Amino acid sequence: MGIDYEEKAFYDILKSLSVKYDFSYPNDKMIELAKKAKEVVDSVASFPAWSQREDIKAELQVKLILLLAEFGCPPVANDQAYKEILEQAENFKNNTAAR
Repeated sequence: MGIDYEEKAFYDILKSLSVKYDFSYPNDKMIELAKKAKEVVDSVASFPAWSQREDIKAELQVKLILLLAEFGCPPVANDQAYKEILEQAENFKNNTAAR
């Protein structure tokens, strides 16, 4: 697949949402989006207490939504899908920081 473990976590998030919200998305674009999403999360959520700071969480949300829009994923704007992606990104970052 050409992605690392952390990128695969984002790929899995995106893949599960495409199934849940019944939209198709090209696999190669999903891989590229997963890589970019990981980069965004890593850059924004790089502070130790980032998850307690609403300003950082808001920045992360905006950047992820803009990234998703840039990639056209999901094909139709879906606030619930955006919310789930953000929650999964936060969970992912919190869990990888605990390692």
